[in-house]
Amino acid sequence: SQSIRALEDELGERLFLREGRTNSLTQAGRILKEHAEEAFAALDRGRMRIESLKELKEGELVISASDTTSYYVLPKVLSIFRRQYPGVEVRILNRPSPVSVEQVAAHESDIGIVTLPVSHPDLMAEPISSREDVAICAPNHPLAQRPGIKFEDLLSYPLILLDTGSNTRSFIDQRLGEMDVRPNISMEIGSIEVIKKLVQLDFGVSIVPRISVMEEARQGTLHYMSVFDRSEWRKLGVIYPRKGLYSLAAQVFVKMLKKELSVNGAI
Repeated sequence: SQSIRALEDELGERLFLREGRTNSLTQAGRILKEHAEEAFAALDRGRMRIESLKELKEGELVISASDTTSYYVLPKVLSIFRRQYPGVEVRILNRPSPVSVEQVAAHESDIGIVTLPVSHPDLMAEPISSREDVAICAPNHPLAQRPGIKFEDLLSYPLILLDTGSNTRSFIDQRLGEMDVRPNISMEIGSIEVIKKLVQLDFGVSIVPRISVMEEARQGTLHYMSVFDRSEWRKLGVIYPRKGLYSLAAQVFVKMLKKELSVNGAI
């Protein structure tokens, strides 16, 4: 009774007609009852959707990843995930690793698949696989005829490199900075796929993740060469907010990704 009186005072309208032991709704009471029923129905629908999230019958998963990772690493895992959880909408934000870091930190992405190391006060970074960078050249290039080469051997030829801003380019620039040479960087390209085409046409040589040239190597349209020791291989990792993965979809996807990459080993 006190709660009803408080509500009537708040609304400035009587909600019940009280006649002896009988109570009936006023017009204001009937209007409020109608909207209250709608509100409770909406709450029930919300509870049902939350239960669906727990079972991954619906929801959203946003992943931020580079071209190479999006093209060569994610498709198989995405296919498995989609078959098991068709109700979950998956979105890919295709960005270089440094941009992916900022997107995850800004909660624009649930997770990022990036090249490590990553240092950000709000993020956790967990390695999931090793990544080898290799030199590539056209099959008829002089370097393709040699049994083994060193990083320095590339500097005698025009270099076609990724644009500055990517982790791969930063890795290469660091190596170049350790050497007392002036490299002949003939082109800076934003896409590894374009770089591969230019190298196939013998415009120069490049350094790219090994996983990105395996098909061309099998077809004989590109030749790749190891130029870094295993201790210099970089790490591919998953990043997420330091407070943890709130999304069940993200948790399940990361487990799938780890399982797939552990089977394939280094990439």
